[in-house]
Amino acid sequence: MEVSININGQQVSRDVEPRMLLVHFIRETPGLTGTHWGCDTSNCGACVVLMDGKPVKSCTTLAVMCEGHEIRTVESLEVDGRLDPIQQGFHEMHALQCGFCTPGMLMTTRALLDENPNPTEEEIRTAISGGICRCTGYKNIVAAVKWAAEHESAGVRQEV
Repeated sequence: MEVSININGQQVSRDVEPRMLLVHFIRETPGLTGTHWGCDTSNCGACVVLMDGKPVKSCTTLAVMCEGHEIRTVESLEVDGRLDPIQQGFHEMHALQCGFCTPGMLMTTRALLDENPNPTEEEIRTAISGGICRCTGYKNIVAAVKWAAEHESAGVRQEV
């Protein structure tokens, strides 16, 4: 099947098998390897991307299902050499260690802040509950999202 998907503002087309997963389409076609492929069962959340602004697990989403939709990957967060506030928050608050879950956490929390610019700790924890982080204990991830929410409202973007 011929599939054409808008990924990070670019139209990407390819002939694919109907069973091809979105995570493989993203990694193999435009070569965007920031989206991690972890459990292949929808449990870990490392593969989260945004489809039309909503988090989806790309390891259980078929590429053909994304025809006509806008997909954003972690590569879309940095713009013109400036980090997204959520990326900067993860840096400032030491919210990552091994980094494997980070792309999914960043995209999940980007969607949260787009929908709710001032989330409570409970709302943050609910939003990230679909992602497994084996390193941090989540405390610093929650702090990073709070940091990003505060700085985003001020319009701050840090240069890379």
